[in-house]
Amino acid sequence: MELLSSTTFWIALGSIILTNIVLSGDNAVVIALASRNLPPAQQKRAIFWGSAAAIIMRVVLTVAAVKLLSLPYLKIIGAILLVYIGVQLLTGDDGEEGHDAKDNIWAAIRTILIADLVMSLDNVVAVAAAAQKGPEGSQFLLLVIGLGLSIPLIVFGSTLLLKVMERFPVIIVAGAALLGYLAGEMLVSDPVDAAWFEVHVPHAHLVFGAIGAILVVVIGKLMQKRSTQTA
Repeated sequence: MELLSSTTFWIALGSIILTNIVLSGDNAVVIALASRNLPPAQQKRAIFWGSAAAIIMRVVLTVAAVKLLSLPYLKIIGAILLVYIGVQLLTGDDGEEGHDAKDNIWAAIRTILIADLVMSLDNVVAVAAAAQKGPEGSQFLLLVIGLGLSIPLIVFGSTLLLKVMERFPVIIVAGAALLGYLAGEMLVSDPVDAAWFEVHVPHAHLVFGAIGAILVVVIGKLMQKRSTQTA
């Protein structure tokens, strides 16, 4: 009960919630993209469970954030995964044709979890830093409460995006391009190559972010065209 009466606790909790909301725009895009091909009722279930599982995973990931981000090659692997997910989401091919609705829901949730894991590597550092503002020994509790309270906000953002995508399909392309951009940024910020890019490539994050976005869209469109021709 002492924690609840602590001003420091509430300030830290507010910081975590705000940080997670600000940094979760890209996650809402992925959740909406991964759920767009499901029937409306199943979309809601996939969004809720995908968001909830992603938040739980992020709590666990945040606890080990500093160590994870210092590991070499982790961001490079993450960048490759993110390009793959972006192309997959753009083509609408989740590899589950011929499976029943239950399998499709789990395929969407799986995609949400993988993408959230990859994209959260940077985000969790900011959230972990916000948790450090809290009273001693309250950090884990702050993470659980703060990230948990963020679930309905991320779900709402994903649901809103789904409705907009139905009217403006170009947003799907923009969402996939966003994943490619994030992949490019992640590639040049890995501990193995960050120093080299900083010295040899001016504005490397912007340059490789743009390359990643273009790459995902081009590959996705080519695969879409090939799939249409095959059909």
